[in-house]
Amino acid sequence: MSREPIFNVPAAVVVVLALLVVVHVALAQVTDVDDEHLIWVLAFVPARYVGFADQIPGGPLASWTSFVTHQLVHGDITHLAINCAWLLVFGSPVARRIGGGRFFIFALVCGIAGALFFMLVRWGEAVPMVGASGAISGLMGAGFRLLLPAIDNGEFHEMRESPRSVRLATLAECFRSRRLMLAVVAFVIVNFVIAFAAPVVTDAAGIAWEAHLGGFAAGLLLLGAFDLPHPVDATS
Repeated sequence: MSREPIFNVPAAVVVVLALLVVVHVALAQVTDVDDEHLIWVLAFVPARYVGFADQIPGGPLASWTSFVTHQLVHGDITHLAINCAWLLVFGSPVARRIGGGRFFIFALVCGIAGALFFMLVRWGEAVPMVGASGAISGLMGAGFRLLLPAIDNGEFHEMRESPRSVRLATLAECFRSRRLMLAVVAFVIVNFVIAFAAPVVTDAAGIAWEAHLGGFAAGLLLLGAFDLPHPVDATS
């Protein structure tokens, strides 16, 4: 009888976890002055897009690169640990479902969507935003499209063991689902609560709830575009 490995984490998720840790450790080695400068270079800053790019570290180039680089930086070890934990939970089934290459692109797209929504809400503000939370929220949104059918069909265990066999819920089903709508409302409320509580429990200035919501929406809406063809049911 085959046995499940104790640590059954997809390679793509392990790579992302390692990259986040390496970046955090590397930034911790620089001086406080250099660290502050690097944070601004790597962070996503809405003010870059209203004519102030030349006045912000990183210059015009960072207006493009920061869509990606901000996802690799975290405010402190608590911020990093929380994101890594959620990445393990929601990233693993999505990575198994769509494959490693698509997983990397999908996560990046969700993170970029989070940054765009952050920019929309905080238009023109000189506020640096860092963290992979937008991407991870996107993985959470994607996970809900697998979770609904899995629960309805009594196949919750398949989310971990064989997510490729779980039917992907359509967007129409998602928007008709009272459970999903309640989960979305809860997600929004929790984000607002965490945003106000974060300065108390971490050294970070705050939580970018805007990026969370933007990433979540992207993950929920776009998973179908990244999904692999579903196996044909031989009994149908």
